Amino acid sequence: MSTDYDVRVGSMRPSQLMWSYGIGAMIDLPRLSVMVEGLDRWKTEHARVIVEERLLAAVRRALGPQVERLHEPPLPDEEPFGLPPNDPQYRIGVPVGVFPTWLRCPRCKLISDVDSGVFSREGTSARPDDVRYVHKGCSKKGKGAAPACVPARFVSACRAGHLDDFPWREFVHRGMTSCQGTLRFYEVGSSLETANLYVACDEGTGFPAGKDGDDLHPGASGGGCGVPPRSMVDAFGEKARFALPRCRGRHPHLRSHDGGCGRELKTIILGSSSSWFPQAISAISIPTGATELEQIVESMWDTLGRVDDVGELAMLRKFDQLKGATRFGDDEIFAVIEARKSGATGPADTEDMKGPEWEVLTDPASAPSGPDFMVTMGEVPEGWGDFLEPTVLVEKIREVNALIGFTRLEAPEELLRGDEDLTYAPLSIDDPRWVPANEVRGEGILVRFKLEAIRAWEESAPTQRHLERLRRANDEWRIARRLDPGEGYPGHRHVVIHTFAHLLMRELALECGYSASSIRERIYASGPDDGDMAGVLLYTAAPDSEGTLGGLVRLGEPKMLGRLVTQALQHAELCAADPLCSEHDPVPDRSLHAAACHACSFSPETGCEHGNRFLDRAAVVPTITHADASYFWLS
Repeated sequence: MSTDYDVRVGSMRPSQLMWSYGIGAMIDLPRLSVMVEGLDRWKTEHARVIVEERLLAAVRRALGPQVERLHEPPLPDEEPFGLPPNDPQYRIGVPVGVFPTWLRCPRCKLISDVDSGVFSREGTSARPDDVRYVHKGCSKKGKGAAPACVPARFVSACRAGHLDDFPWREFVHRGMTSCQGTLRFYEVGSSLETANLYVACDEGTGFPAGKDGDDLHPGASGGGCGVPPRSMVDAFGEKARFALPRCRGRHPHLRSHDGGCGRELKTIILGSSSSWFPQAISAISIPTGATELEQIVESMWDTLGRVDDVGELAMLRKFDQLKGATRFGDDEIFAVIEARKSGATGPADTEDMKGPEWEVLTDPASAPSGPDFMVTMGEVPEGWGDFLEPTVLVEKIREVNALIGFTRLEAPEELLRGDEDLTYAPLSIDDPRWVPANEVRGEGILVRFKLEAIRAWEESAPTQRHLERLRRANDEWRIARRLDPGEGYPGHRHVVIHTFAHLLMRELALECGYSASSIRERIYASGPDDGDMAGVLLYTAAPDSEGTLGGLVRLGEPKMLGRLVTQALQHAELCAADPLCSEHDPVPDRSLHAAACHACSFSPETGCEHGNRFLDRAAVVPTITHADASYFWLS
């Protein structure tokens, strides 16, 4: 709301604060639309610290060395149902503010800012579903209760991550104005297309007589601004370039203005997914301790990392804070702490997030097991020994995700591919000292490709000839966005592994009991100069028991997985959208996929690392139009 921790307005799961409604995102509540505010306004007394040093190092590389820790969102001990409205439990949570700040009375059509005093807030923390704004001064309320207001339907944003209320007053007055007349938002006609949505000023000329009823004639009584109502159709497309002012650089989640942004504003509908795209870094938690004590110290590093002498360990022992390390002596524990601080043990300092994971996952015999990590070597999927290596069964896995920023209008992939005009919006006014994170646990299977086979496939003339189209499409895509061509293409190896992962995920979802949206991929694809990785980890991770049902690991057995691979490849040979799907040429339309569509290869966004890009069935199996560039051959 307008004041921090003023009243409780709703609740959500911690994972939603990472992927759906994070900092800077709008949340549609039963009676309100609010925005999650920046880290400067969060209170972390009830937020648990998450320890994952590899991820923290990656966050520091992205945001600066001042980042000290990863925090879960602050959570109350339990839902405070039935407690008095002023109970402190209601003050634990994530701060939000009303956005858009312009609201509309559905009866008299008046629109105004919440800070104008026109609307009044009602409701208490004990009934967050009933917190709302009402228009007590509504001219059409009659003898009934004051009508509840609804958020304005449109907001504006720019590609620098700024978001603002729609410039209602400037829009209807065709520019800057001193008129302070009451504004109203009308829906005329039988449909809600933008051409039938109008903004009018009470001091203006009003609608033509008899247009859509007597209530649509605000009209000036004389001496007003005299502007006619304006259709919202002018706020979109090419017309918007002349109808909207330039961006003023506002970050409502920070309650600040950058000032002087000057970029072109785009009108977006409230609730549009284009208003917020998260940028997060994820890491699979892999044990780095060689001994049991080193692993225990690693798991407690948020506490033990602050210990500077042996005496402090004695104090921790006295208050039962050493957990699993209590059977070790203080001198032993302190020696491990010192070794970890000096860098003699612990994770290696590297920018490569996936390389260390690949090394551990592909060598189960040497990999240390822990409470959140257990891998065993499986067997080659039955019937596919010419193409695949023995599968690794990941019985326990922990994934940690950290939010480092977000973009608006376009997804972060565009920024990572060199689009300099698209920038991250910051999480806080000052450089953050911590970032929000969440951890999930689950299970998975690592499918590995035979290096000799995939190298031969990469180097073959048919493969080079066929996938050159996808490389050219990537260049054309970049040129259309005024970016340098020749960058951003992940390589042929990535295309075949990525497509195979999507095909197999579909089969796994039908067999293992998990929903398709809960199965994720982690692609390991790089050439000899970057670790020579060729495989995909298909795993499920959830904050509750659904992540560890055991159904996914069971499907890694050679006979079962062999059958699923066969089914996946057979189904991929012919798509329901063929021949259109298999004939798709990515170059003319500058798309970043070839023979792939929702009917055969696309997966839910929650499970795909790359937004369903760089997919091509013809790189995996023969299709009806391309039969010589596939990695797999069905007998």
